[in-house]
Amino acid sequence: MPYVLPDDDIVHVRDQVYLVTGSNTNWVIVKEGNSATLIDTGYPGDHDKVLASLASVGLAPGDVTAVLVTHAHNDHIGAAERLRSAHGTPVLMHPEEVPHARREFLQQVSVGRVLANAWRPGVLPWAVHAVRSGGTAHVPVAEPRPFPAPGPLDLPGAPVPVHTPGHTDGHCAYHLPGAGVLVSGDALVTAHPTSRASGPQLLPDMFHTDRERALGALARLEEVDADLVLPGHGPSHRGTVREAVSRAREQAAR
Repeated sequence: MPYVLPDDDIVHVRDQVYLVTGSNTNWVIVKEGNSATLIDTGYPGDHDKVLASLASVGLAPGDVTAVLVTHAHNDHIGAAERLRSAHGTPVLMHPEEVPHARREFLQQVSVGRVLANAWRPGVLPWAVHAVRSGGTAHVPVAEPRPFPAPGPLDLPGAPVPVHTPGHTDGHCAYHLPGAGVLVSGDALVTAHPTSRASGPQLLPDMFHTDRERALGALARLEEVDADLVLPGHGPSHRGTVREAVSRAREQAAR
């Protein structure tokens, strides 16, 4: 029986731009006529929900022109390979993230580091949920592709990659200039089950490959001209990206 997407899990945030909430992780649909760009794909266990989210805006899986990956953690590439293998959907990302997506190496929080932080509020419930959703599954993308050229991509929404390393080496946010939207992935989030904070923030330290580099990458975001931030975790944030970055820096300094 097809998965039925609850109304609250998909939000029409701007003309033809939709924020979808999966298993503690978001993805974004940027629609243009009968085609779309899909930014991230949730956990492996979110596959049916990804298909349901496309159907809810009148799209079939084959209508996705490309999957754009912010970074190759399991909770963001969970359905990418299934879309690629079943429908021929290109999976695009920053060149530095390509070997990560192929799982030549893994820049993802280890089980040992999670256990070392298990005393922190929210960590154990999050970890159990992550494992059940496929957070420790082996889900490489067989044929990940680097962006074909610098600048705006020839895809629905004309997304502009913004390299924001630190969470992973090849992490990218995506600017949608025509919509005034920044899809920030995990470079800037607004909530997480393991965080007591709300509003713009960095993820807790254990999730970053290089926390100081992730903090420094906020400078690349604050130059983006957008007034709506769609994060990888948490609700959307309305306001300038510069203001969101300022709040995230304040939170990181506490």
